[in-house]
Amino acid sequence: MTVVDAESRFHVLAVDDSVIDRKLIEMLLKTSSYQVTTVDSGSKALEVLGLRDEGDESASPSSSSRDHQEVGVNLIITDYCMPGMTGYDLLMRVKGSSSLKDIPVVIMSSENVPARINRCLEDGAEEFFLKPVKLADMKKLKSHLVRRKQPQLQPQSQPETLPLAQPQDKPLTQPQEKPEPVPQQLKPEQAPHEPAE
Repeated sequence: MTVVDAESRFHVLAVDDSVIDRKLIEMLLKTSSYQVTTVDSGSKALEVLGLRDEGDESASPSSSSRDHQEVGVNLIITDYCMPGMTGYDLLMRVKGSSSLKDIPVVIMSSENVPARINRCLEDGAEEFFLKPVKLADMKKLKSHLVRRKQPQLQPQSQPETLPLAQPQDKPLTQPQEKPEPVPQQLKPEQAPHEPAE
């Protein structure tokens, strides 16, 4: 029950112009216990995220930040080929926003075009899924969500490792302070007498 509770805190924004693909993604995400919001275009995704689509990219950064916090989107999964704004365009808008750039973006497409896939991954997409999307693909999303929370935990664990490294330096000097006893050599007059043959 706690695993489902932990995963249900993750809110995924699914963007696809195809009703069938959008319903499939929504079903798979809900099966994986994610909270899901679906929209049918990149411009509607920007509205949900609090960004404006009409060339007004930085008109109100304070409202962008506020809207993002209210919606609480933890990950965006978007189709690549959509009319108007492509998934790549949406990726670039999200990564170009100071308040949204840390949200992981996953792109999906039914077309296996290596140049497109590489371009998306190089420009900030976390994953590129080929359609039809499967339940196994949804399970990969969790690693991107969990990884985003780890940097907050790392500074707490670092001080614990530093004191462990310091005592290792001291034992190296201690054996040098106590030299091993050297056996004394016997003087010739103290040597035991061996019987002559």
